[in-house]
Amino acid sequence: MKRVLIIGATSAIASACARLWATEGSEFFLVARSAEKLDQTAADLQGRGAGNVTLHLMDATDIDAHPAMLQACMSALKQIDIALIAHGTLPDQKACEQDVNLALKEFANNGTSVIALLTLLANQFETQRCGSLAVISSVAGDRGRPSNYLYGTAKAAVSTFCEGLQARLFKVGVHVITIKPGFVDTPMTQGLTLPAALLAKPAQVAERIVAGIARKAPTLYAPGFWALIMWVIRSIPQPLFKRLNL
Repeated sequence: MKRVLIIGATSAIASACARLWATEGSEFFLVARSAEKLDQTAADLQGRGAGNVTLHLMDATDIDAHPAMLQACMSALKQIDIALIAHGTLPDQKACEQDVNLALKEFANNGTSVIALLTLLANQFETQRCGSLAVISSVAGDRGRPSNYLYGTAKAAVSTFCEGLQARLFKVGVHVITIKPGFVDTPMTQGLTLPAALLAKPAQVAERIVAGIARKAPTLYAPGFWALIMWVIRSIPQPLFKRLNL
């Protein structure tokens, strides 16, 4: 049995991961903004064999609310075996280019709020000296592309932060994993024109995430072929890269 904290618990990928952990009888502390969706998620997990499921309403961008959330989590679970940070938004790049306030808001959604949570959780895990801290970043953070560089910048910040955190927490027996999904068929990507051959289902990505956490992988591309795709994209010389429409 695992004790699992999920922030952004009603997202498609997070819910799919939780379903897999539920079959093992895991206990959950689920955090999200929608009470209705949290109730639905909890009922689904309990129907799949989950143990106690505690729900907590919080907007992850409300940094002042983070300490109370963690305190409530520790009261419910006593210890965190797995923490999964899975909240985020997919901003309109063109709109962000025209509106500084929107750009900063989206950066907070995908970058600053995640780093704030990681900072808080890292101290808890350092005290425990055990457990896994998993963060959903993105392949978009591997290189700045004109189609989504605001989103990519936030994810790059998260990935770099996690790399440093890995080195810090490894020394006390804590595992940190940076998860980099590619295109996933979720409500966040609805309406986008994406290549069908590269579009993964949330359940497929979740299986890879759960397995990656279990084997203590440091970085995880999901699906795995994105590691090769991003290696190619990172290898393109800048004089050529800036002429491409990616």
